[in-house]
Amino acid sequence: MTAHTLSDAFREAFRCHPAGVAVLAADPGDNPVAMTVSSLISVSADPPTVAFSLSTRSGSTASVLAAGSMVIHLLRYRDLDLALLGATPGADRFGADVPWERLPSGEPRYTAVATWFRAKIIGTLPLQGATVVTAELVEGSCGAPPNAPELESLIYMDRRWHRLREAADGSASLTAMDAEYRDVFR
Repeated sequence: MTAHTLSDAFREAFRCHPAGVAVLAADPGDNPVAMTVSSLISVSADPPTVAFSLSTRSGSTASVLAAGSMVIHLLRYRDLDLALLGATPGADRFGADVPWERLPSGEPRYTAVATWFRAKIIGTLPLQGATVVTAELVEGSCGAPPNAPELESLIYMDRRWHRLREAADGSASLTAMDAEYRDVFR
């Protein structure tokens, strides 16, 4: 396989690989920043550790790295507006119409998101085009689980937002959001 063909195969494979959605919020000291990510993974439960990738193309990456700590918001379907806000370049992510607060430690937190964790960066791996970050969770809250958590999930796949939909037989399937949400998050 040539490098170009391998890159194409990689893009196609991950285009069809569903991922959960999170918003990172941090403040390096001058202004809060936020960004939507679909690369968040769990690494360890003890101590609670996560990892994620930050694109060098994002204007928020340098600020998140400089802050050293952040709030990771795990989004549900009802948080789609926040996912869109964090994925839209140039959007005012902390405007008067966006409900947020500062934690006593200084990080910004979106108050409408039920599940969030404050995290401290414990390692970074700079790569071409991205930086892989590991972060230890130091506090947070897991909102009350809904009756059917799989039906509340916000999923990113094929450059579109999805939610799970329950079929008449009780099984769940992916349902793409309206066409207007396509190609927003890059």
